[in-house]
Amino acid sequence: MPASADLKTSFAPVASAGTRLLVLGSLPGDASLRRAQYYAHPQNQFWRLMGEVVGADLAGAAYDDRLATLRAAGVGLWDVVRTARRAGSLDTAIRDHEPNALAGLAATLPALRAIAFNGGKASAIGRAALIRADLGADARWTLVDLPSSSPAHTIGFERKRTEWLKLTPFLG
Repeated sequence: MPASADLKTSFAPVASAGTRLLVLGSLPGDASLRRAQYYAHPQNQFWRLMGEVVGADLAGAAYDDRLATLRAAGVGLWDVVRTARRAGSLDTAIRDHEPNALAGLAATLPALRAIAFNGGKASAIGRAALIRADLGADARWTLVDLPSSSPAHTIGFERKRTEWLKLTPFLG
């Protein structure tokens, strides 16, 4: 059985009644857990990509300012996994996961237009959780699969940027 240090827990959601776009990762990596911040690994491209989406320099901003800018733009953050065992930070190492209550959160967001999944693992777990809650094909929300912002996903930034910019219309 894995050591208890391998048990990882997600953060609380960052969302409000004005959230129009909910971006879901899989589970915070070790660097994020150590700093208690979403996407804290310096090579993760999340803040650069979301900066392109919302038109702000998020990568160069302080963490609290990053979150405030996302909230003001109507963007929420959370993860699809509540708890799991995982040695290290790779999504492929996630074991024995329990999903977050995605449908419950989405039901509290009256302005929600889209749910985006940051990477394949987030999409697989998140879509399955929504389907189990009979919300997998909910016409109120568009479900968007994105290439992972993780440095482990090695396609180039420009290709990721092209896909992530497809989120912009949901914020208008």
